[in-house]
Amino acid sequence: MKAFVYGGQNKMSLEDRPKPEIRDPGDAIVKIVKTTICGTDLHILKGDVATCAPGRILGHEGVGTIEAVGRGVTTFRPGDRVLISCISSCGKCEYCRRAMYSHCTTGGWIFGNKIDGTQAEYVRIPYAETSLYPIQLGADDEAMVMLSDILPTGFECGVLNGRIQPGSTVAIVGSGPIGLAALLTAKFFSPSQIVMIDLDNNRLAVAKRFGATAIINGAGGDAAARALALTGGIGVDSAIEAVGIPATLELCTKIVAPGGVVANIGVHGSKVDLHFETLWDRNITITTRLVDTTSTPMLLKTVMSGTVEPKQLITHHFKLDDILAAYDTFGRAAETDALKVIIEA
Repeated sequence: MKAFVYGGQNKMSLEDRPKPEIRDPGDAIVKIVKTTICGTDLHILKGDVATCAPGRILGHEGVGTIEAVGRGVTTFRPGDRVLISCISSCGKCEYCRRAMYSHCTTGGWIFGNKIDGTQAEYVRIPYAETSLYPIQLGADDEAMVMLSDILPTGFECGVLNGRIQPGSTVAIVGSGPIGLAALLTAKFFSPSQIVMIDLDNNRLAVAKRFGATAIINGAGGDAAARALALTGGIGVDSAIEAVGIPATLELCTKIVAPGGVVANIGVHGSKVDLHFETLWDRNITITTRLVDTTSTPMLLKTVMSGTVEPKQLITHHFKLDDILAAYDTFGRAAETDALKVIIEA
């Protein structure tokens, strides 16, 4: 089969690899129909994710059709259309019992990280019964791909951890796909203000179209002052970091109101300074989280009902044979106006 392989820092290739086989009773083999590229994949290519070794097939998102199941799988059968969760869960360990599936002792975020992932023609799914979701008849495959990771990540790590409430004020730093997913799901709670901050005018325009009440281009270095001005100098109740660099997390700590929450979503590959000399008396909370995908069943319902339309995030389409071009396009988003790219296997 064809597969996209991480070869080490800034090295990648499309290779022929053996088709995966059932190893354990709870496994399923899924033929990928559509997948996508995540910002985390770019972090891997930069060398920010030490757990991902060279030679790994990347990708942790996708939809497909089950080709085979292990003898322990009873809820799925060959031919079923399924959504692949970015998080694998055994359903039995201490962390799974606490609904912290991202920290499953034998699962968690393993696709495209510790085991081969979804940017290939086929993928092996451990713990299939607790790591796959059936796709309803009539569901749009491309919209479903956005439910593998981006929508639950924006919602759980940003909106839920950010403790957004009706009438509260929110700033989302980073108007890329994850930031926009947080914006779409923040609207569930009817905040009075959602301020989007980015350096890219195209992404800010998209954010405005998606429902942001205000947009700020931070290129001038005055983003904090402008965000504070929008709240009468008080700051926002929830500041969501959706980039993963030191400057954006520091910006969140500058614009959060006393008693507010800084919710980190971004993948950080370098040290971040936390300025307690200015934060110690602010009564703020700083949260971190890897998505657990506990919200996926609920989000599936909102997408099927039309309450949320994640397909709006898709800007480009590629075949698997052209995945190197897809990575180039996604990696140069400021030039190509890329948000999410769909790759058809």
